Amino acid sequence: MRAREIMTASPACCTPESTAYEAARLMAECDCGVVPVVESTESMRLVGVVTDRDLAVRGLAQGKGADAKVRALMTSDPFCCRPDDNVRDVERAMAERQVRRVPVVDEDNRCVGIIAQADLARAARAGHRVSEQEVARVVESISEPSSRTGGGETAGRQPEARL
Repeated sequence: MRAREIMTASPACCTPESTAYEAARLMAECDCGVVPVVESTESMRLVGVVTDRDLAVRGLAQGKGADAKVRALMTSDPFCCRPDDNVRDVERAMAERQVRRVPVVDEDNRCVGIIAQADLARAARAGHRVSEQEVARVVESISEPSSRTGGGETAGRQPEARL
């Protein structure tokens, strides 16, 4: 099974110049905990992600308000995968890197989708060659205590760290 088969296609995105309020509103409207950050809505080139945790920890906890720019809150250069990557490889990477969501980018680094834990669970429930045991293993690994401090769930990821 390939990433494109389970990803949420064309996710709502914001830009580095968007505000924390705008990102939070998108999360509320789309019922999600992450918004890909793109260079511009025309290019759709991924430059980062902003999570609900980023808004809380890098924003509110640091005294930043609703007008703070996403640029100051986002995780730059998050770990990504490609549409044709094997879902098992994506699962393994999510577990190893302890991330709950992985942006899916094309060969030009344009954001074309996102894979979340929920997408893995839906694929397992639908019998799409993803077992419930695999999903449980990913969730367990992601939930392990981490030595990281502060920042979002994708802190410290490098753009070269593709599958």
